[in-house]
Amino acid sequence: MHPLSDQRGVTLLDTVIGSALMLIVFAGIASVFQLSVEVVTNNRTRAGAIALANERMEYLRSLSYPQIGVIGGIPAGNVPQEETVSYNNVSYMRRTMVVYMDDPGDGLASADQNSIIADYKTIRVEVNWQSRQGERGLTLVGRVSPFAVETAVPGGILTINVVNDSATPVSNAQVDIINTGVVPAIDIRTYSNVNGSVTFIGAPSASDYQITVSKTGYSQAQTYPVTVENPNPNPRHLTVANNQTTTASFTIDYTATKAIETYMQIQENSWTDTMANATKIATMSSTTIAGGVASLSGSAGSYDANGFMQSVSIAPASLNRWNTFSAGTTTPNQTGILFRFYANDGVSLIPETQLPGNAAGFATSTVNLSLISTSTYPVLKVTSLLSSSDPNVTPSIDFYSFAYDYGPDPFPNLSFGMRGAKTIGNSPTIYKYDQTHSSGASSILTLSNVEADTYTLSVATSTGYLLVESCSTQPEILLPGFSQTTKLYVLPASNHSLLIDVRSSVGMLIEGASVRLTGSGYDTIKTTSSCGQTFFGSLATGSFTAQITKNGYQDYTTNVDVSGGSRLSIVLNPQ
Repeated sequence: MHPLSDQRGVTLLDTVIGSALMLIVFAGIASVFQLSVEVVTNNRTRAGAIALANERMEYLRSLSYPQIGVIGGIPAGNVPQEETVSYNNVSYMRRTMVVYMDDPGDGLASADQNSIIADYKTIRVEVNWQSRQGERGLTLVGRVSPFAVETAVPGGILTINVVNDSATPVSNAQVDIINTGVVPAIDIRTYSNVNGSVTFIGAPSASDYQITVSKTGYSQAQTYPVTVENPNPNPRHLTVANNQTTTASFTIDYTATKAIETYMQIQENSWTDTMANATKIATMSSTTIAGGVASLSGSAGSYDANGFMQSVSIAPASLNRWNTFSAGTTTPNQTGILFRFYANDGVSLIPETQLPGNAAGFATSTVNLSLISTSTYPVLKVTSLLSSSDPNVTPSIDFYSFAYDYGPDPFPNLSFGMRGAKTIGNSPTIYKYDQTHSSGASSILTLSNVEADTYTLSVATSTGYLLVESCSTQPEILLPGFSQTTKLYVLPASNHSLLIDVRSSVGMLIEGASVRLTGSGYDTIKTTSSCGQTFFGSLATGSFTAQITKNGYQDYTTNVDVSGGSRLSIVLNPQ
C-alpha cells in the first residue's frame, strides 16, 4: 500500500466552510471600517454645525442689546431667520430666533414688580443637516440681559395656542406670523413648544397680523382678511394693542383620506317578445308564430292538440333582481297554456325552493320571480306549453315579458359638491371646504390630506341627475387620520322625489324595511337597501303617507309633504 494512501485530504466541504468563515470575518471588518468612516464623518459634520451655531451666537452677543434681533422678527434685527450655509462641503440649514422673555424672578405678566415683562432676550440657534441616517441637528440657546436697568418695550403680547380636535396641545407645529403694515415688516416662522404655544412680547401695536398654523400630516388653520366675498371672516387677522395680550387658538389635526364612488342607481327594465316573428324563440314544436300571435300549428278543425316553444336566453346586463313575468294570452274553452321556467341550459327547471309551482307550471298570466337567486340563475328561459282538446280552437300568446331590476353600475365623470361644516365667515356663511369635484373616468375619486370635518355630498340638479342614495347617509363625519369611502347613487332627475332613510333607536341604518308610500293616485311599496334607504321618484307635489314595517320593530306611519327633492328620516323602535 502506498504510504500516503491513508492520509485524509481536503474535501469540498472543508473548502466551503473555510471560505464562509473568511467571508464572515472580512464582512465584519468591512462593517467596522464603514462604521468608523461614518462616525468620523458624522463627528466632523457635527463639529461644523457647532461652529456655525457658535458663530451666530457670538455675533448676536457682540451686538448692543437693542440691536439683537432677526429680520422680520419680534424684536427686529439684521440677522436672517433662515439661511443655507455651506461649510466643509456640507450644506447646513441655520435658523435663528430671538424673543423677549418674562423673568419669573420679579413676577410674571401682570404680577411683574416693575410692570416690565420684557426682562431679557433669548437667542435660539438651530443648525440642521442631512446624514445617511436622516436629518440631524443641534440647538444652542443663550440669554442676553440689558446692560442697564430694564426698560419698557412698546407693543403688546401675542400668544398663539395650537391644539388638536381633542383640545390637546400640538407641539412642533409651524406658526407663520406676517404683518406687512408695520415697519420693519414682520415675517416670522417659528414652532410651537411642548405646550402647543408661541408667545411674542413686544409685538408692535397694529392690526392685520396674518397667522398660519401647519404641520406635516396635519390640516392647516389660519386667519382671514376682510374681503367683498367674506366681509365677516372668522377668525379674522389679529390685532395687537399696546400693553394688551392678544391670544388666539388654532385647531389642527391629522388629515384623513376620503374616497367617493359614483353609481347609477338600480333601475327597472324589461325583456319582451311581441311575437312579431320567431327571432326570440330558441326551439318550438307544433307551434306557429304569425301576425303577432303564437298558437298551435294547424287551422280550425285541425289544430294540433299540444305544442310548445322555448324562448332564447334572457340574460340582462348588471342584473340585480328578477321581478315578474307577465303574458298576454287568450284561452278559449277546452284550451290551456302553462308556463315553466328553466335555467340557461333550457333543461334544468328552476327548483320549487326558488319558484314554488314551477314544476306543475303556471296557468296565470303573471308570475312572481322575485325569489329566484340572480347569482345562481342570472339567465332564464321560459317554456310555453299550449294545449287544446278541441281541434277547432287554439290558445294564443300575444306577448310575454320579464320585468327585472339592473344595476347599480359605475357612473363616470359625475359632478358632485362636497361641503364641510367648518366655517371661515359669517353673514354670509363661508365654508372652509366647499368644492365641486368629478368622479372621473374611473367613477372613483380619492381625496388625500382632507381635514377632519362633517361633510355633506350633493349632486346639483343642473347635472340632470338626482342623488337618490348615499352610503353612508349624509352628512358624514370624517375623523382625523381615518380613511372613508362614500358611495353615491344617482338617477335621472325628476321634478319631485322623496328619499327615505330608516334607522333604529340607536342610530343604526336598517336594511330590508318595507316602505309603503301612498298618495292621491299613488301606492308603491319599496324595500330599504343595505344602506337603509329607499327612493321614490317622479312624484307629484302634495301630501303622502309613509308606512314602515320591519320584523322585530314597531310599525311606523307618518305624513310627508313632497316638493322638489324631499327627504325623510324614520326611527323605528324595537317591539
